[in-house]
Amino acid sequence: MQQVLMFLLIIVALAMVGLVLMQQGKGADIGASFGSGASNSVFGSQGSGSFLMKLTFALAAVFFIICIVLARMAVVQSHASSQFTLPTQSKSVPAKSTSGVPMVPNKSSKTVSNQSNSVPTIPKK
Repeated sequence: MQQVLMFLLIIVALAMVGLVLMQQGKGADIGASFGSGASNSVFGSQGSGSFLMKLTFALAAVFFIICIVLARMAVVQSHASSQFTLPTQSKSVPAKSTSGVPMVPNKSSKTVSNQSNSVPTIPKK
């Protein structure tokens, strides 16, 4: 459900961007006074202002409704996940050595030159 709403949100946002870019600015009618008389003839005699503005407002309302629904779903999901605690795997803790020095197994029975003699070695079986 969230993925569908996110997809719709992206589509509505892109449509809103396109509609805003298609609309004329407030200074666009100045060109009509200097000889280009057909500035608003594409969408009729009143121009595209009312149709595109109504469509932009409708898409903005849909955008905000989808945002509110997604936010509500996120809150409900976070409350549901905080009520239940999932069991976690317990990690095994290595045994502590009695001498205070950690026991490190050697890969070979030979003593490595950079290790001190106080580190015990575990014999291979």
